[in-house]
Amino acid sequence: MFSRRVPEELSANRIASARASSPPRFDLTVSNPTACDIAYPPSLLAPLADPAGLEYRPHPRGLSAAREAVAREYLRYAATADPERVLLTASTSEAYAFLFKLLANPGEAVLVPTPSYPLFEHLARVEGVQAVPYSLDAEAGWRLDPHALAHAPESVRAVVVVHPNNPTGSFVHPEDAAALSALAIERGWALIADEVFLDYPLDGGPGAGYSFAANQAVLTFTLGGLSKSVGLPQLKLAWVVASGPQNLTTAALERLEFVADTFLSVATPVQLALPSLLRDGATVREEILTRCRANLAALRRAAAGVPSVSVPSVGGGWTAMLRVPAVVGEEALVLELLHEDRVAVHPGYFFDFPADGTLVLSLLPEPDTFAEGVRRLLRRIAAHLAAA
Repeated sequence: MFSRRVPEELSANRIASARASSPPRFDLTVSNPTACDIAYPPSLLAPLADPAGLEYRPHPRGLSAAREAVAREYLRYAATADPERVLLTASTSEAYAFLFKLLANPGEAVLVPTPSYPLFEHLARVEGVQAVPYSLDAEAGWRLDPHALAHAPESVRAVVVVHPNNPTGSFVHPEDAAALSALAIERGWALIADEVFLDYPLDGGPGAGYSFAANQAVLTFTLGGLSKSVGLPQLKLAWVVASGPQNLTTAALERLEFVADTFLSVATPVQLALPSLLRDGATVREEILTRCRANLAALRRAAAGVPSVSVPSVGGGWTAMLRVPAVVGEEALVLELLHEDRVAVHPGYFFDFPADGTLVLSLLPEPDTFAEGVRRLLRRIAAHLAAA
């Protein structure tokens, strides 16, 4: 009766079931900044009450003032974005759905990075598209290998890069970005650059100050949104910036506009408020960045006291990796932490890390909560090391 685009098996896994039966007190997986004691200006949402929102005059690409505000944001990265090449969506997930509809026929493929956030396979599947993983090289600081991508199947129509990647925090190296653009031109691929965490440099590194919105060599779609840039996931507004050769971007945007016009999913009040939200939300962004940097420093100080535990470099984003000795399996350790210590962390396999021994932690939690959760986590690991 049901489409194969939706998985048959949808029951909760062991970790989700354990969390439901024993909610963590120290949640080091939280990705919602509004649940982390971040200070938001009391007047931040006041522009949503603009009376102009009582009138409905939709535009498939989004209201012009909102698109102009998005274009201005890219000046911070020395990228000149044309408001006419900006299209608003209700989320970055919707942006992916629109782009997969645009670029790939059912059964064709898109290249997606691994390890990365485990959403691409689902987004592709519900669009009838195949997600083909390509590996990031851990030994090279999670760089992509354009030469390996050259062996991708003929069915590939686009390649996704996450800049910086979640959870490795790695930026796309400028050399790799140039090589990838050349390969995309040769193979007739489009680039999809997910930059939702670009505003949060931590350790930084090559590529940290670059936006793919500046890429004019190949048809490129750069994604961002309020969920991360201003810490407001509940307002449901994201965007796509198209760049590249004029003939291709014009043709792509005409077709994207057709897709968007069938949904018209972005609410008028948030579009009207967007210029103010992006301007006034800079203080929220700075607070989130300060929080993440402080928690990362605290994690490194704490981990330094436990043998065989390390915190790799985190170029940017809201997450950190913790390398732990494989004296116990990731899932067993995560379940033990939930049941015995009331601490929640992600196992590395959740993100398709190639080997056991990686835990993934959010850097968003309130500092005292984060510190105590990390203390309990490291105590548990130390106990396993002592017993080994």
